[in-house]
Amino acid sequence: MAAVALFSCTAKEQQDRRPNIVFIMSDDHAYQAISAYSNRLIETPNIDRLAKEGMLFTNACVTNSICAPSRATILTGKHTHIHGKIDNNFPFDTTNVTFPQLLHRAGYQTAMFGKLHFGNNPKGFDEFMILPDQGDYYNPDFITNRGDTAITGYVTDIITDLTLDWMKNRRKKEQPFLLMYLQKAPHREWIPAERHYREFTKKTFPEPETLFDNYEGRGTAAKTAEMNLLHHMTISADNKIYPEVAEELGIREASNWGKNVFLQKYKRLNEAQKEQYDEVYGPINEAFKKAYPALNDEDLMRWKYQRYMQDYLACIAAVDENVGRVLDYLDENGLRENTIVVYTSDQGFYLGEHGWFDKRFIYDESFKTPLLVRWPEKIEAGSTSDEMVQNLDFAQTFLEAAGLPQPADMQGESLVPLLEGKSEQWTRDAVYYHYYEYPGFHMVKRHYGIVTTEYKLAHFYYDVDEWELYDRKNDPFELNNVYSDPAYAAVVDKLKDQLAELRVKYKDSEELDQRFIQKYKERGLIK
Repeated sequence: MAAVALFSCTAKEQQDRRPNIVFIMSDDHAYQAISAYSNRLIETPNIDRLAKEGMLFTNACVTNSICAPSRATILTGKHTHIHGKIDNNFPFDTTNVTFPQLLHRAGYQTAMFGKLHFGNNPKGFDEFMILPDQGDYYNPDFITNRGDTAITGYVTDIITDLTLDWMKNRRKKEQPFLLMYLQKAPHREWIPAERHYREFTKKTFPEPETLFDNYEGRGTAAKTAEMNLLHHMTISADNKIYPEVAEELGIREASNWGKNVFLQKYKRLNEAQKEQYDEVYGPINEAFKKAYPALNDEDLMRWKYQRYMQDYLACIAAVDENVGRVLDYLDENGLRENTIVVYTSDQGFYLGEHGWFDKRFIYDESFKTPLLVRWPEKIEAGSTSDEMVQNLDFAQTFLEAAGLPQPADMQGESLVPLLEGKSEQWTRDAVYYHYYEYPGFHMVKRHYGIVTTEYKLAHFYYDVDEWELYDRKNDPFELNNVYSDPAYAAVVDKLKDQLAELRVKYKDSEELDQRFIQKYKERGLIK
């Protein structure tokens, strides 16, 4: 009997030592806007804590740089053509089993707060409060498993309040937990908290070297994408020029989308919030009215860039502050050592590089994503990894950390060996990427490709048939497509063979490409 009691106690101890998991994800947070990567634009001391106390990944990337598909990949550990969420329009295949479901079945307490972006009832969670679709920055609505609600305030603060309230009041101390803490910010239209727009609208930011890129040396896709700051960033929704001011100045845009979005967001503000907003953005509008008649295209591009950065980075300031609140709670309540804390984004984002905003391309600014992980029991503080890791890998990482088997149909690779400093056990040297949403918002053409630490080979298809190769070491800004350069012929041949192998490995094919194109035709999205 004594032996049985001893065995039971040991098993319980083992179960209790399973790590907690706090998964922090922001929306469209560019790695260039985290000071652990570069402090050129902003200081993010709280997010940086995860790099100082854990591991910074320098080559983390996504399988498909667009919001909902990325989130579905994170939950399932599968490429988008497998889980079905190829873009923001097509549905997620709800027969997929997600890693939160598996952790929940294994005894984890689970909760999700913030932006999921698809589905009203995330599976495998004891409790959730999620934003409908994109959500709102001010006075947001929430979908919950107890009934829908609206909360007055600023969304980044509110999501953190909900998260901390759960940890303080409903977390079961006898169970390990999975907490998904998912910020809306800094997603477009970049409406900051009052404390931050008062500060950041007074700042001037350095311009990227490629702000006035003319896309020479690239293919058709870069030349025809609709995400240029000058031509496609809206003056009202994005740059906060009141519609009546734009009309007075004779500014005409391709559609009323920007005007309508501005009015929709402005109407959500209560009277006190409107007064604070107008106090800061009113003078910006007055200054623009005076300056606009003398602005040429170059001047306007520069003005739009500064307005973009002021609001985008101000949104990130709130994210960083609130990450600090969560880390402080963990550290002050004995949860630091045995908790995995991940900070990432659903993809990268352009901050004026190549004259762009948004994402979608396989090019670095949208393809790469920030990834910082703290797990004091396993990770050496201040460590880095340059391996090619993806959002595809999170599900299997968390399952292995929890001591659970990894389903055979998951397609990633657990990061645990890298976190433990055992890089020799890492098997991947190239990643696969595939983007589908074309024709669509921002008009980035369909393409798939392979990326290694040295090279990037992409095939743009459907209405074009173009290949692009970039030398990542010698051309870090990806300005010169060397696909047709004889000096790279051997590289092209090798990468094409590897790409074909990856297509087979991940069960992608030209047949699937055509099937998804046909689905677009059936929906009237393609003629």
